[in-house]
Amino acid sequence: MTGSDGGNGGAPTTARYVVVGAGSAGCVLAARLSAACDEPVVLIEAGGSDSRAGIAIPAAFPTLFRSEVDWAYRTVPQPGLGGRALDWPRGRTLGGSSSLNAQIWTRGHRADYDGWAKQGCDGWSADEVLPYFERAEDREPGRAGGARDRANAAAGTEAGYGTGGPVRIEDLRDPSPATAEFLAACAQAGIGPLDGVTALEPEGAGPVHTTQRGGRRWSAADAYLRPARGRGNLVVITGAQVERVLIDNGRAVGVAYSTAAGPGRIHVDGEVVLAAGSIGTPHLLMLSGIGPAGELAEHGIQVHADRPEVGRNLTDHLYVPLAFDVYGTVSPGVEDQATEIGEFMSGRRGRLTSNIAEAVAFLRSSGHLTAPDLELVWMVLPFLDQRQAERRHGVTLGTVLLRPRSHGSVRLDPADPAGPPLIDPRYLSDPAGEDLRVLAAGVRQAQRVLSRPALADRLGDPLTPGAFDLSDQGVEALTRGYAETLFHPVGTCRMGPDQDSVLDPRLRLRGVEGLRVVDASVMPSIPRGHTHAPTVMLAERAADLILTDAAGAVAHR
Repeated sequence: MTGSDGGNGGAPTTARYVVVGAGSAGCVLAARLSAACDEPVVLIEAGGSDSRAGIAIPAAFPTLFRSEVDWAYRTVPQPGLGGRALDWPRGRTLGGSSSLNAQIWTRGHRADYDGWAKQGCDGWSADEVLPYFERAEDREPGRAGGARDRANAAAGTEAGYGTGGPVRIEDLRDPSPATAEFLAACAQAGIGPLDGVTALEPEGAGPVHTTQRGGRRWSAADAYLRPARGRGNLVVITGAQVERVLIDNGRAVGVAYSTAAGPGRIHVDGEVVLAAGSIGTPHLLMLSGIGPAGELAEHGIQVHADRPEVGRNLTDHLYVPLAFDVYGTVSPGVEDQATEIGEFMSGRRGRLTSNIAEAVAFLRSSGHLTAPDLELVWMVLPFLDQRQAERRHGVTLGTVLLRPRSHGSVRLDPADPAGPPLIDPRYLSDPAGEDLRVLAAGVRQAQRVLSRPALADRLGDPLTPGAFDLSDQGVEALTRGYAETLFHPVGTCRMGPDQDSVLDPRLRLRGVEGLRVVDASVMPSIPRGHTHAPTVMLAERAADLILTDAAGAVAHR
């Protein structure tokens, strides 16, 4: 694998494929495409190396926010959240957000993917995507999630996690003692153990499965990019900001980019594949003349394809944190840091191997539902906002709205179209108020868990004002005053069978040939869970689609 941090002297001028963005999807594509062809495959990343020490240390991810490896986006003020603007960290380094996230591997729910298929996205049903999850996964046999999963796997009645794939999935080595107490409190509150994970039907409470290998983070760059570095046809360019897709007569023919050493261009004889994420991809499309024609014209951008939905349908998981002081030592990085670093460096043990978010529970807000619409996330740091955890021992129980009805947008900033875009998730804006109602139901479930006897000797005073206020007004104030993003934006370049969709179900951009999008922006609706695993799955399947279409084109020449 070659690279040119801040330079372009070694970059090719032509390639078979150019992949923009070295995140959860881009690393998969670069590895799979370069393995399947002899021609150059170029991966372009705006950020630099992922060698920063905090990336490898699982518990250190909050220290990465607002650093040089974070795009450090920020939303516009949100009326539904009392006018607050939220920080939106996104990875700006090899591995993308998989180098900054909490390392949780959840596939989502069967209803998510069957829902995509029912919307006309052929090939994306639960049974059709399951093999791509399994292709990606490397899970020690017999360690799937939940008693029912283990029993079914042993009996051969249910597909388990994949083995031998690039993505290593492990249990936490040294979870906090408070996490076992939380799971006991869930049981006391009537929440069963987490089952159905490998059947794409997760429900109940259990410890997380993490993208770690031997106690350290295992990002998409670790899993896919580094094993491919010896291929002579794979070129990785870092420190390179792609400015636009080059389009000639309705076809994408390459990309223009800039580095510290100057501008560069790469032409393709295959495809340009955008994998810059739910913010970066629509932003780049609009700068390239693909988007709402009227808005682009206002910015003086030549229109190549009028696609009004580029940047629309933005959907994100909103969560409400309930933070508490605790009795005892539970949080990493709070005291005796030298000892903790020594334990991590010498044997990948100790509190720094924690991913912070050590357990989850998938719940339904109503017995009439067929799938969970809420998640509880148990964290062993007291998060009062997303920018930093307090330097004190504490815990946070977050209530996550899994199926939001509110949708927003990513738009060009009129003051600086090439600068950071305007991000407006429009949280809690659905006209019927269902998002607030479901979140309030989830907050009350969280309050019920926190009040169980198993946590009585652990929890101290609330750090989040009104954490135990059960009144309608109190829960609403808590939600509007403290809700935050869970870092899962999707949908801004949705795929679909209709002509209004940005992409067709094979992820090809409507109106421009030779251009695909492969990242979380393509999702027509948000999965019930964390988005890293679904994005890796998308990229695994997309690589097959790209190669199949290329073989078909050759056969018809």
